[in-house]
Amino acid sequence: MIAAGCSMAAALSEKPVTFTRDVAPIFQAKCQECHRKGSMAPMSLMTYQETRPWAKAIRERVLTRQMPPWHLDKTVGIQHFQNDISLSDDQIATIVRWVDTGAPMGDPKDMPPAKEWPSYDGWQLAKQFGQPDLVLKSEDYTMPAHGQDVWFKPLTAIPITEPRWVRAVEIRPGTPAGRKIMHHVLARLQQDEPVTNAEDVANVGPGLLMEWAIGKNYDVYRNNAGKLLLPGANIWWELHLHAVGEQIRDHAELGVYLYPKGEEPKYRTRLMIFNATPTADGGAVLDIAPNTIAETQGFFMLRQAARLENFQPHMHLRGKAMALEAILPDGRRQTLSYVDHFNFNWMINYIYADDAAPVLPKGTVLHITAWHDNTAANRNNPDPNQWVGWGDRTVDEMAHAWVNVTYLSEDDYKQWQEQHRPRPAVAALAVQ
Repeated sequence: MIAAGCSMAAALSEKPVTFTRDVAPIFQAKCQECHRKGSMAPMSLMTYQETRPWAKAIRERVLTRQMPPWHLDKTVGIQHFQNDISLSDDQIATIVRWVDTGAPMGDPKDMPPAKEWPSYDGWQLAKQFGQPDLVLKSEDYTMPAHGQDVWFKPLTAIPITEPRWVRAVEIRPGTPAGRKIMHHVLARLQQDEPVTNAEDVANVGPGLLMEWAIGKNYDVYRNNAGKLLLPGANIWWELHLHAVGEQIRDHAELGVYLYPKGEEPKYRTRLMIFNATPTADGGAVLDIAPNTIAETQGFFMLRQAARLENFQPHMHLRGKAMALEAILPDGRRQTLSYVDHFNFNWMINYIYADDAAPVLPKGTVLHITAWHDNTAANRNNPDPNQWVGWGDRTVDEMAHAWVNVTYLSEDDYKQWQEQHRPRPAVAALAVQ
């Protein structure tokens, strides 16, 4: 019986939190993709028996928002994403209360059915699209047990005889063991690009098909948008490999999902690299002094109206934060996304939800700001007394954002603007 004067909310707050009823559903939705046997995480959280020994560590990780990895500042910019794995405040409170009350199991009948996860020898997009239309493989590389990082850059021909449009791509290491040595994989598209219209003049080049890293496995393009493959095209791979104490031989694989023959999406999407640094002689410049926090900026003007599909910061061990801002032609400024606690171990790709992806007019300047922490306060810093410049090695630094950009015609932009124009408020009828 609820005592007089007690609210229902107060009564519910006294309800015991159990693993089977309250915590397991959260783990299924936000944690088990990595925390299961055979996956990348160091422990499985599939069952109560597997989870209970880690209860206190889990409490600390979720309370400090270290896990699940989602490094975006939730107080500024766009907050709606297709792939948001972060925990809500209520979910964090539930997990913390479960641990603080002794981490009880609860009634086994409350346990949700086990979630089925795709095996690593299958394609994650197969459930949505079936098997890939093309599977392209890089050459194998044998990474020794010990040694410096390696950048392996083989070439693979794309077996097509006519132009084809891509609706999704997925990259994976060839074997589970390969995940240990691959930090990231780039699949650059090399092909001759005919300059036939204003869009191509503004955006010459095919761009990148995809970058794979822990936290980013695939790209699915929005309705009526895709990437174009032309006959004679190649994939120029870049596999960043590092030694892990055992010799491993592996390759990268690219699954390509095509639109049906003859079906051409209206919009072409390009994966662009936006440097958060000044440039000199065509290259990015970084000059990070020892024991300092450095701030650098880059600017890129949109020569056509465009929709930005995602935001993926890329830095190395000293990376601290990165912001993406739009400076509109009328001078207004909009913070689109701000990753305030970047972590090199997780190259998270923040994919905007369909109704949240920013659509920007021609002449908008994208302002990218990066911060690097080259001090002893940075736990990932190998040596705060070293000068750091731009370079491929993990001990060097980078500062850029990968952004899929879908360019729009002026007519399309005006139509979008009209559809999203704020409507005047309708005055309420006076009560007679």
